[in-house]
Amino acid sequence: MENIYLILVVVLFALAISDLVVGVSNDAVNFLNSAIGSKAAHFKVIMGIAALGIFVGATYSTGMMEVARKGIFHPELFTFKEIMVLFLSVMITNILVLDIFNTFGMPTSTTVSIVFGLLGATVGVAWIKIHSDPEANQILASYINSDKALQIIGGILFSVIVAFIIGVVVQFLSRLLFSFDYLNRFKYWGAIWGGIAITLITYFILIKGLKGSPYATELMSDGKTTFIEWVKINTIHIIWFSFIIWAITLQIFMFLKINILKIIVFVGTFALALAFAGNDLVNFIGVPIAGYKAFGYWVASGEAANSFSMAKLAGDHVPTDTYMLVIASLVMIITLWFSKKSRIVLKTSLDLSRQEEGEERFGSSIMARNIVRGTRKTFKFISKYTPDVISRSIEKQFDTEHFKKQQAKEENPPAFDMIRASVNLVVASILIAIGTSYKLPLSTTYVTFMVAMGTSLSDRAWSRESAVFRITGVISVIGGWFFTAFIGFTSAFIVAVLFSFGGFYAIFAMLGIAIFSLIKTNFMQKKSAEEKIKEDIKDLEETNVLAKCTTNVINTLSSINGIYDNLIIGLEAEDRKILKEVNKDIKVINKQSKYLKENVYKTIKKFDKDSISTSHFYVQVLDYLRETAHCLEYMIKPSIEHVDNDFTRLLDIQFDELKITSKRLKEFYNIIFDVIRTKQYEKVNDIIKLREKLLSEIEANRKLQIKRLKHNEVGGKNSMLYLGLLHETKNLLLHTVNLLKAQRDFDNFKSGK
Repeated sequence: MENIYLILVVVLFALAISDLVVGVSNDAVNFLNSAIGSKAAHFKVIMGIAALGIFVGATYSTGMMEVARKGIFHPELFTFKEIMVLFLSVMITNILVLDIFNTFGMPTSTTVSIVFGLLGATVGVAWIKIHSDPEANQILASYINSDKALQIIGGILFSVIVAFIIGVVVQFLSRLLFSFDYLNRFKYWGAIWGGIAITLITYFILIKGLKGSPYATELMSDGKTTFIEWVKINTIHIIWFSFIIWAITLQIFMFLKINILKIIVFVGTFALALAFAGNDLVNFIGVPIAGYKAFGYWVASGEAANSFSMAKLAGDHVPTDTYMLVIASLVMIITLWFSKKSRIVLKTSLDLSRQEEGEERFGSSIMARNIVRGTRKTFKFISKYTPDVISRSIEKQFDTEHFKKQQAKEENPPAFDMIRASVNLVVASILIAIGTSYKLPLSTTYVTFMVAMGTSLSDRAWSRESAVFRITGVISVIGGWFFTAFIGFTSAFIVAVLFSFGGFYAIFAMLGIAIFSLIKTNFMQKKSAEEKIKEDIKDLEETNVLAKCTTNVINTLSSINGIYDNLIIGLEAEDRKILKEVNKDIKVINKQSKYLKENVYKTIKKFDKDSISTSHFYVQVLDYLRETAHCLEYMIKPSIEHVDNDFTRLLDIQFDELKITSKRLKEFYNIIFDVIRTKQYEKVNDIIKLREKLLSEIEANRKLQIKRLKHNEVGGKNSMLYLGLLHETKNLLLHTVNLLKAQRDFDNFKSGK
């Protein structure tokens, strides 16, 4: 029995490593968002600074998981066996919950996930204990600390609202001071601005970042005051002294032509990474360490696992060995460099805060539309009573023309400038520091995300074209935070109950499920169609627009051949699986054409200023690509509906007609491929004649179908489907020739013909 529990302790540590991996993948957005979004430095430099912050933060921390130590549950009321069930339930469900959020690219709080996992597992184990042990305390509330959960929920609401409002206000004032064309004014105010910013970040490091370090509890020279107490007592002196030193230093850097905004961003990134490792993710190793300690206490006692009380775990401090902290920091750093999911979560945050318009990840919602309308009405009311002089002055400061010109010069422009990046870091740092000093249960994720959203709103990054989508995204993320608490609690409760009843068999079965899930989502995950599309047309430059456009046209048209064939095969066999695969292929083409169309302005900006005709022809190509995709969509939807509803199968003669049409289409498209590849556009007239011949055949099939309908050979559903397929095939031919003409004009104009 002892060996089995030893294996379970080892499993806890293995799960802790997985927890660190999924945790870093989600929380990396907290400290990488500002630096990467503003392009403060090369990606590797930013990652190096963040990695250093993680290493310092992790190795400076010696505390066990804070929430477990402060009493989410009362260990003295549980036996060793029950504690192991509780810990295993928490670790497994926490990994799965965070991995789900990472897969969908949604930032959430790792602290909330593990807190509510502990609550759920505690309730599950306590519920089983009450109903199976006559001597157990029959009051469920006595096993848990419900006040802690209420504090965290209150902290979520408080931090979300306050962080957003302060982000809006500080960014508004900062933009009034510097505007988007900030370089000239920064010569005079830059050192003071930077001095304030880095001073506040320094205070954040002292209060939050080093809270769990051994230096925080060391006594000063008086032998009575600890370091952290000394910092609190001398806060004003530290702030003033730090400001003077940093202001002078930054002024010297400015004389040396060093961009001090980059320094602010670097220091802020380091500080948030340090606090993240020292106080958030390093806590994940607290559960296995507590499990290891519990195992040691149980072995030393010699009692049975189901009777030995865990009262010793209720102590104030469970130390963490330094080598474990080093290992934890290395795991986090390696994950930071290589995790693809951290990039997905980061992209969500950047998409919601970027200054420019473009493809929006989230759709429009009723709540978002109402918020936008209400906000517009409010600002109209305010502007009505604001003097024109003040309104014009404010508008001048928020003129983004300079920023747009800078973006147009760069191949891969930043999502926002470094003024906003520095505000994000400074405001988030000081809010977290204040919350920590007052022992408020704030989440680093919630504060950093909402500050970023607030500064985005203030910077007018949420224009009328994007506001409803961005607000829907923010609402979705916030909703996900509460869902984290709910699913963490519920999942841990269910797993704890299963483990209590199923014992070791249930534990190892659940481990197998967790391992399979992680492997599937991390190592066997295929790139989505959208990712492939975006990679294919990434960083489109004027010199390769023609080649890319030609490739996209050929790829789309070549896909049509296979799709049309498979659609007929699926209909003839009444095979839903084949039709659903066809539907997936059509969705890929639809997404590709939609993405190209929505981002057409990015490509047009890269053309010469006088290339109006070039832009016109390029837009035409995208329009007809989109239309061909729609034709395919209008074919597959009624086909799937026909088979799903088990309507009468089409006649064999109808399938023969469709197969002949499919064969003609294949020949038709093969000729078009050759024309586009060889640029023999003089053959376009011959293709038009071939199209007219195909249209005549389709018209003949239509008349045959009407004759069959009049003679009652077919029913209404049959006719609707068959005539619809013929109609969309006709449209497909028309749009394809128009696409060829547009490609010809675009090709000839780009080639100077």
